[in-house]
Amino acid sequence: MTARSLLIGVSLAALGSVAASAADLIIPTSPQPIYEAAGFDWEGLYAGVRIGGQWVGEQAYGNIGFGADITQGVIGGAVGVNFIPVDPFLLGLEVTGDYIWGNDLATGEFFANLRAGAVVTDSVLVYALGGVGVQTGPEGTSGTEGLYQLGGGVEFAVTDAITVRGEIVGQGDFADNGNDFFNTAKATVGVFYHF
Repeated sequence: MTARSLLIGVSLAALGSVAASAADLIIPTSPQPIYEAAGFDWEGLYAGVRIGGQWVGEQAYGNIGFGADITQGVIGGAVGVNFIPVDPFLLGLEVTGDYIWGNDLATGEFFANLRAGAVVTDSVLVYALGGVGVQTGPEGTSGTEGLYQLGGGVEFAVTDAITVRGEIVGQGDFADNGNDFFNTAKATVGVFYHF
């Protein structure tokens, strides 16, 4: 055997073992499942607190208004329940109670509201709101006044259970005194926990 034959034989053996070991590197695997977050669950019971302001025009509103513009503070809470009958549409029922103070007046307002909206993204809800309610008389007086409100808002999910909401409504009373349809505007910002 010559050196040349020996060198060719060793080279072929080396190439064969490299090709055999390269074939061992290909291991068939099944793909990993892709995890997608479910997004915020808007359905169910919720409760929260809110703060804001109310602006009464020159005409009387409920038990408030004496011919001059009045600005008052608002602090209150809301409890409600949401349903999504067909994605992305949302329907809800909500009750609110607000303490309103300022300009030497203090009253309470309580509303039962219907909400209808759309879940724009997993974490954003846009809605319209309408409701009826009552206003208690200012401190030192008795009696209530029937009210209504129409408006809307935007709600953002900030965690798996907490949302932040901004809302504005126009309000009026049922007394037929020649008043405008809306006698006041109320704007609030709130934080809500979804159960």
